[in-house]
Amino acid sequence: MVRNVIRGLTRAIILAVVVSAHPYPAGSQTVANCAERSQVIEFLAQKYDEKPAAIGLINPQAVMEVFAADNGSWTLIVTDVSGRSCVILAGKSWDPMPQVGPKA
Repeated sequence: MVRNVIRGLTRAIILAVVVSAHPYPAGSQTVANCAERSQVIEFLAQKYDEKPAAIGLINPQAVMEVFAADNGSWTLIVTDVSGRSCVILAGKSWDPMPQVGPKA
């Protein structure tokens, strides 16, 4: 059951990334929330006290990461192979799921 919840959460995040990454035709897209990965991570740490909470491979060219703070704020970023990171989503009430080991 936990595996299904995690799988469903992963699919929901990927869907949110896809929808958020391309909501408008290419001609009207702006580059507003992107910078070098190190700059984005430093900003999240200084401004929101967010630290790495989760990571996942989207495809061979992109990785998604969730940064979260003890106060519940969270940010999802996507980083491409060139090292450029973009903030895709952010929110409140982050609640980490317990680690699940293999069944005996």
